[in-house]
Amino acid sequence: MPIAIQKIHAFTGHEGSVYALEQGEQPEVFFSGSSDKMVTAWNLKLDLAPRAIVNVGSIIYSIRHIPEKKLMLIGVSGGGMHVVDLKKKQEIKFLVHHKAGIFDIAASVNLNRVYTASGDGSIAMWSLDDFQLERTLTVCKEKVRAVCLNKDESELALASGDGFIRILDPVSLEEKVAFKAHDLSANSLMYHPTADVLLSGGRDAHLNIWDSKTFQLLQSIPAHNYAIYSLQFSPDGKYFATASRDKTVKIWDAESFQILSRIDKEKNQGHVNSVNKILWSAFNNYLISTGDDRAIMVWKIEEV
Repeated sequence: MPIAIQKIHAFTGHEGSVYALEQGEQPEVFFSGSSDKMVTAWNLKLDLAPRAIVNVGSIIYSIRHIPEKKLMLIGVSGGGMHVVDLKKKQEIKFLVHHKAGIFDIAASVNLNRVYTASGDGSIAMWSLDDFQLERTLTVCKEKVRAVCLNKDESELALASGDGFIRILDPVSLEEKVAFKAHDLSANSLMYHPTADVLLSGGRDAHLNIWDSKTFQLLQSIPAHNYAIYSLQFSPDGKYFATASRDKTVKIWDAESFQILSRIDKEKNQGHVNSVNKILWSAFNNYLISTGDDRAIMVWKIEEV
């Protein structure tokens, strides 16, 4: 299906590379985290000024918003995690466990747990009630880059710098399956919202499509020129996007896995440096992208 891409806006204000994007409580609100140590709230209606949430004093690699608890979790370069109560507008905990940056955070209200993936090669599991450390597992000698839960929250998937994807039990952290997914680092992964498929993106620039029941490789696509850093499905599950160090974002059909379009500087006035993170908002089906050029760009994706 042909699609049209329209650049809606470019937010500016961060003074360093942007590594984290996260959905806010309202559809039109989203958060960003940067190497300038700031978390900022932005409004896609473009009728409100950006709002500084917190300066955590360290480079921000990851943000997880838990609207049911009015909490924001912020993973930083030193390995700590800041817990911010958005209702009280104050930090309520600073958790220090990992010895290197927290690159990704997953959370489950149903399981009452938070999972942190670290550059020290470990994953930690925390209680969502009181943020006590419940378990920790050293996965490899390389960075753990990404962590996500499957649809029914029966599996926890990890992407690591050794190129492996590991599937863990989300309660015991017992390893169920481990397989070599990429020649270099496995950087990002995401379960398909409607199909039994797991997607992964690697430093080898490949997009790999896995059967999420058997973990057999269904397809390997040389999707970008350099490392893939982020994956996101559209809210309706029709599309997904990949973001890369090659300065581009690509849009894909989520059923056929065919490429539909490419967003770049020349054609779309896109990014001039690495694209580190993407977020697909339910508000007007806007795709949000950001990276080393410090700009946060908003794109409207629609069928034609």
